[in-house]
Amino acid sequence: MVDQLFFPNPVQPATSNQSILRKPSKTGENSSNSRFATVLDTKIPSTEGVRFSQHAQERLRARNITLSSQDLESLEGAVNTVAKKGGKESLVMMGDAALVVSIRNRTVVTAMDRSQMQGNVFTNIDSAVVI
Repeated sequence: MVDQLFFPNPVQPATSNQSILRKPSKTGENSSNSRFATVLDTKIPSTEGVRFSQHAQERLRARNITLSSQDLESLEGAVNTVAKKGGKESLVMMGDAALVVSIRNRTVVTAMDRSQMQGNVFTNIDSAVVI
């Protein structure tokens, strides 16, 4: 029986705590923060405007649903209102269209017209707005 264990690369203790707890330099910190902020701005949706997912765009085209600039402003106002009240996924009813909107992402997920609404069950929503 062998009483010794063989470690090919033994763990070496740190020579000083400063090498482990080193603070980043001021020059590198600003440039990395600005790069991080730039990437973050592109990944996080802006607080203004509402986007349409590819799926929603296809549904709008296939179902001949058109939204005017006034409709888009009303939709944005509804999204802002639901966001203030803490909603996450909302059904927005506007005229002859029903839109399911991800409030956190400010993105319309899907859309349907009045004929598709008949007898349909809307799931995974926590709020509804009628415009």
